[in-house]
Amino acid sequence: MAERVRAGEAEHVGEAVHLPGPSYLPVTTAAGLAITVVGVVHSWIFVVIGGLIAIFSIVRWIGQTRADISELPLEH
Repeated sequence: MAERVRAGEAEHVGEAVHLPGPSYLPVTTAAGLAITVVGVVHSWIFVVIGGLIAIFSIVRWIGQTRADISELPLEH
């Protein structure tokens, strides 16, 4: 027969799951790429503007991810 364990008395099983926080950067990256693609058809100015938006968003996204990863525990 199994012993009953009350809530709060049991040991924690497994490891904590880390999920990144919400971010607007994937949307701005997609918007920048969409503007770039539209610019290929219409004008090189849209290509430049969309490319700058996409590059800025990607750099920020990488920086945010690196900062998030640096906060993880090393004992994994």
